[in-house]
Amino acid sequence: MGGLLVPGALRADGLLDDAALVRAMLSVEVAWTRALHETGGATAAQAEAVAGAVAGWTPVLDPADVEDAGNPVLPLVTALRDRVADPGAATVVHTGLTSQDVLDTALQLLARAALGRIRADLGRTAAALARLAREHRSTPMAGRTLTQHAVPVTFGLTAAQWLAAILDAAGRLDAVRREQPVQCGGAAGTLARAGAVVADPVATAAAFARQLGLRWPGLPWHTRRAPVTRLGDALTETCDALGVFAADVLTLGRPEIGEVAEGAVTGRGRSSAMPHKRNPVLGVLVNAAALQAPPLAAQLHLAATRAVDQRPDGAWHAEWPALRRLLELTVVAAAQAAELAGGLRVNDDAMRRRAETAGDPAESTGVSGSLVDEVLRRYEEGRDDDA
Repeated sequence: MGGLLVPGALRADGLLDDAALVRAMLSVEVAWTRALHETGGATAAQAEAVAGAVAGWTPVLDPADVEDAGNPVLPLVTALRDRVADPGAATVVHTGLTSQDVLDTALQLLARAALGRIRADLGRTAAALARLAREHRSTPMAGRTLTQHAVPVTFGLTAAQWLAAILDAAGRLDAVRREQPVQCGGAAGTLARAGAVVADPVATAAAFARQLGLRWPGLPWHTRRAPVTRLGDALTETCDALGVFAADVLTLGRPEIGEVAEGAVTGRGRSSAMPHKRNPVLGVLVNAAALQAPPLAAQLHLAATRAVDQRPDGAWHAEWPALRRLLELTVVAAAQAAELAGGLRVNDDAMRRRAETAGDPAESTGVSGSLVDEVLRRYEEGRDDDA
């Protein structure tokens, strides 16, 4: 995760790395054992022995073992069974599950944590853009179509358009988060092994979902990958919205335009060759994230088309790095965009001067103010709902 070629990756530090994945998989195993207890497949002592073994423990898995197993679940289950002191409790670990159940559910848990972070930062971005839209409701600026001056618009309406896209993306993320499912099917999606230890394995699956605060969708989705592609699409829509905002800021911040500028932070944006230069780093990085997101979502859809048989042979594996990278990109970009929006400096004098060259603002801005007000009403209503 991250590294020197992913500037800003520290903003997702610890959220999506291997240690976080291991902890999520352990949470899944504990939740399953408790669900077994709840539905008669394990004793309370067994369930608590497993939970106790996991507390404060984040094992480092041997990459060679992960390769031999084809995924990280088997090495983790082996280590967990060895760690559980009660032999009877150790035999309960993972009973009725398959590797895909654990890893799919663990990735949903990681995604939930990431979505929470993204939504918080989208909220910060929305608040900053709402302020700009309100303050500059009537500030004229040159409209641009197909790269050329068109007729005057207002900066308030420009900010309102950015805001509306952020609100759309946030709504999409919320819808995905409400529907996040557990995966629970066993070896071939029949719950057969669970049925050997509980009277009603479907009830156990539902209890499993409740333990994790996820949704039981009624049957396994080993080969129906819509939960993954919908998540990827929502993340990409978010990056789309952030990318348009960043790209517009980069254009308006060019020296020959000079209508906006990133907030100044000591040491940020320095050039290695030109000491006088200050690069718009946040805009550049958000723009870069937006350009990378669509191919990752496409990878998820491509994998979904090859999720064959009862469990797929490689298509499932192809999802993992794409999904994690897309989550990381969006977490980082959302944080950077929030900082960009919050610190954005507006040169309304430059906007007015250039607007006058494009026509008479009084004649051309139309009902811009009313359109801004409509977006601001939507924003305020959303805040009331969140409260």
